[in-house]
Amino acid sequence: MLQNISITDLAVVKKLNLNLKKGLSVLTGETGAGKSILLTALGLALGDRADSSFIRPDCKRAEVNLEFNLTDAEPAQNWLLENELDDGDSCLIRRVITQDGRSKAFINGSPINLQTLQSFSGKLVEIHGQHAHLTLLKSEEQRRFLDESAGNQKNIKQLNSIFEQWQQLNLDRDHLIKAATDQTEREELLRFQIQELEQLDLENYNYAALSEEHAVQANLEQILTKGQEQLEKLYESEQLSANQILAQAVSELDEISKYAPEIGEINSQLAEAQIQIEEASLQLRRYLESTELDPGRFQYLEDQLSIIHAISRKHHIDPENLQDLAIHLQQDLDNITHSSERIEKLRESIQQLENKYRQLSQKISDKRQTAAVRCQKKISDIIQELGMPQGEFVINVTPLPDATPRLNGLDKIEFLVSANPGLPPRPLAKVASGGELSRISLAIQVSTSHDKMVPTMIFDEVDSGIGGGIAEIVGQKMRHLSQNRQVLCVTHLPQVAAQAHHHLFVSKMADTSSTESTVLLLNEEQRIKEIARMLGGVNITEHTLSHAQEMLSLATTN
Repeated sequence: MLQNISITDLAVVKKLNLNLKKGLSVLTGETGAGKSILLTALGLALGDRADSSFIRPDCKRAEVNLEFNLTDAEPAQNWLLENELDDGDSCLIRRVITQDGRSKAFINGSPINLQTLQSFSGKLVEIHGQHAHLTLLKSEEQRRFLDESAGNQKNIKQLNSIFEQWQQLNLDRDHLIKAATDQTEREELLRFQIQELEQLDLENYNYAALSEEHAVQANLEQILTKGQEQLEKLYESEQLSANQILAQAVSELDEISKYAPEIGEINSQLAEAQIQIEEASLQLRRYLESTELDPGRFQYLEDQLSIIHAISRKHHIDPENLQDLAIHLQQDLDNITHSSERIEKLRESIQQLENKYRQLSQKISDKRQTAAVRCQKKISDIIQELGMPQGEFVINVTPLPDATPRLNGLDKIEFLVSANPGLPPRPLAKVASGGELSRISLAIQVSTSHDKMVPTMIFDEVDSGIGGGIAEIVGQKMRHLSQNRQVLCVTHLPQVAAQAHHHLFVSKMADTSSTESTVLLLNEEQRIKEIARMLGGVNITEHTLSHAQEMLSLATTN
């Protein structure tokens, strides 16, 4: 249950701290007073998209905090435990929006992303917007409602997974069949391309190593000449090699180091340098002795690189990727060579998946048929109470003429209604007026709410297009709905407001520089005045006040 909502610097709300209770709470007020901003704040805290336009002018950020008691929300408690975010029987959701359009969300102080917040908040609050009746006209929404009532969610998820696998295997099979159509020509081309690549010794192919060796072979004469010259200077010259110069220096410095001990350390460094020159010279000699001009090897490298660059240009790829190209071409050749076998295996797999799909879709259809009978009876009873005394609500579940597998099963689901006796039920969009759609939508929501485990339900002017005695029945339905949960309802109807356990009044104050909305929990006397205002408009008479008091008294006794 939602216990508290705290809002700071959001649109017309500067500061609001509102405690809420179980039962039916209504929010009323003049048009434009700011009732919608409370629902906006709730939506933001529960995961709606946000931007900087929500922030109150001249403020740096907006913040919404929701505090929930979870004693009646077992699914939410389990979710928090699974995600290591639990904090006893209470839960705090916090959403912050900054001027740069970014937002942060927290559950019990831990930062979470928007998707996680949406996943969690759906276990706490269900919001029915004022245009919910319009979504009722969409076939997908009708299907979703019926499957939810039938408990088909898990089956639908499994069915759609099977369908996606079936669809992918069909695509793979069609690709193979198309490839096999021009098999001979394609096979000849692939064999030629693979043979061309086999010139490159692909098992040991290393383009970087070939390029490096080619560079060495191309400059080998210069390498040998320069290398020999430097070897002479470093070590092999009998008169003036670097090794001899250092040896002489070490010997003479050793003589004087007994007079100047500091020279001993210098002499040690020179001795090490002599050793390093000697080792480097020996390595250089071994390299030069093991390296010789090989015109044949150079020509081989020239030819290989020429082939590599020609093939790379032909296939528009880098030389380093020729191995991957060969693997890909071989796979294509294998697919063609064994296409008949592969196609047959795919056909078998497709048939197996299709059998599974049809078995599960039939199970789903049976549950839909059962749920349709149950739901249409309940909804028909409610819409008859809501001012459509001859109203009949029908849920048609019929097999699709094309039995090809598809998402969500093989049924056509259609909501029909007959508002007058003697007329056959027809689709909602062709029969129901705006007011009738509102009543039908409300009937659907009321008929299914008892099966839901969400502890808080919010209705935003879902009673639009309704008035008179029907409005009173709507209020009674809302009150009855709140017996085992918390219900918040934004309404303009005094008949609905009179049925509430708690009455919240939204007002707006404005001066030359700012506008601010506030929310007040009304006491008994204030409720009478507010319901009288809703009944009588600007001029409130004693008769209007008496009528308002009578409405409240009747609601309390019922």
